[in-house]
Amino acid sequence: MDLTTRYLGLSLRCPLVASASPLSVSLDRIVALANSGVGAIVLYSLFEEEVHREELRDVAIVETHEHVFGEAMSYFPTTARPGGPEASAVSRYLKLIERASATVNVPVIGSLNGSTEGGWTRLARSMQDAGAAAIELNIYFVPGDPHTPGRLVEDRHVEILREVKENVTIPVAVKLSPHFSSPGEMALRLDEAGADGLVLFNRFLHPDVDPDRLSVEPGVVLSRPEDARLPRSWIAILHGHVAGSLAATTGVERGEDVAAYLLAGADVVMTASALLRHGVEHAGRILNGLETWMSRKGFESVDEVRGRLAVPRDADATAYERAGYVAALERGRSTYSSLGIR
Repeated sequence: MDLTTRYLGLSLRCPLVASASPLSVSLDRIVALANSGVGAIVLYSLFEEEVHREELRDVAIVETHEHVFGEAMSYFPTTARPGGPEASAVSRYLKLIERASATVNVPVIGSLNGSTEGGWTRLARSMQDAGAAAIELNIYFVPGDPHTPGRLVEDRHVEILREVKENVTIPVAVKLSPHFSSPGEMALRLDEAGADGLVLFNRFLHPDVDPDRLSVEPGVVLSRPEDARLPRSWIAILHGHVAGSLAATTGVERGEDVAAYLLAGADVVMTASALLRHGVEHAGRILNGLETWMSRKGFESVDEVRGRLAVPRDADATAYERAGYVAALERGRSTYSSLGIR
């Protein structure tokens, strides 16, 4: 069975990719992920706030000692040693990329998480220099101000991508939110701006209200297979319309879930929740399930599967989706009519 595929111009041994999560915070865990059979590993995200915090710390050190005598400059305080016990979040991250890329036999992808334009995007170059095979931009921008225009949100995504592309030569993927008025148009804009791939979709971990504690609590919920319908629909629409790769994420629990995403048109399928829920070794079970499904259906390679159920390129995608919506309602009526649903 040929499970090889290509993502961001990289050759992968299989279409299952470990997405950014706590599973990739150490070299031991990264090695375990590689040994589980995944085709590539996206490291946990380095946040814009961490970069800014360390920049402010360095500025404070300089300002505190800027008036000392010149002959005392040999005593100028230094930041923590890269990789040492007090190493900064940035230096630890870069060291992890360096060690991981030299140790495992699958591509290691760095992940940058931010929401504003600025110098933090230049860190992508440091990730490239450390050995990252690609960069995943996890743009988490939820405008809390209700006066923020939608086009500003969209333009910021494009500008962040352009800033990163100006600093690196390795491939760059953008992890997108589904919360655009037209996700398809946003995908096309990013594709035209140079994105080498799109990851659909980012799951925003919204806080929620706890009525017992009378407090707002962080919300962290692992995805389930039923969550895959939205990203799968958009991958099916975008397949054949973008030059870059399409990566699916969310709701991957079994080999059949990977197969469904491939049929929709995904180049790779990412998972984190299933591995957090069942352990790293579950990746092997997912891949075995995919091979079993392919054998049962008579497919010999991933390329034979990809896009077979995507929206036809010459079809009216809007009418196609509307027809699917109406068909779903009709099925719902027939299924639940005995309960009095109209």
